[in-house]
Amino acid sequence: MKLRRSNGFTLVELMVTIAVVALLAAMAFPNFQSTIRANRIAAAGNEMTGLLSLARSEAVRNKRGGGVCGSSTGSSCDGAWRSGMLAWADVDGDGAKGAGEAVLRFVAVSADSVTVTGPAAEVTFDARGRRRAAANQQITLQPVKCGSDPQRRTLSVNAAGQITSTKAACQ
Repeated sequence: MKLRRSNGFTLVELMVTIAVVALLAAMAFPNFQSTIRANRIAAAGNEMTGLLSLARSEAVRNKRGGGVCGSSTGSSCDGAWRSGMLAWADVDGDGAKGAGEAVLRFVAVSADSVTVTGPAAEVTFDARGRRRAAANQQITLQPVKCGSDPQRRTLSVNAAGQITSTKAACQ
């Protein structure tokens, strides 16, 4: 009589493999969530730095000014930093977003994952790329659900218009 070899897995082998994979996934999931939150904040910080840099370079290019503000609509400044951020070219040089001034870029903020807190007024630049406001202006980004990792980012615009980013623990 010939012995037949079985091809495939037995039910016991399959169940043991599934149990091991489930155990590894359960251990990795919390760390993965922290990584996702950190990447979202890094991406939002990079996007905000890009908007500020775009507005500053446009201010120098058009020799009038530019700025960034909080916007919920994408067409006007309303101070709603939690909804979105808008970069614009200040064609008339008055330091405020007017109705006829061009929107350079609008970025919507995902309110369920990132919290953005900005200054009360717009962040505006003059024709030489310097900040118009008297005091340093700060924009703060942090995940909605924050762990113990330092995931809070603060972007500061100094008098020369330079942007610095610092990390801190969430509050």
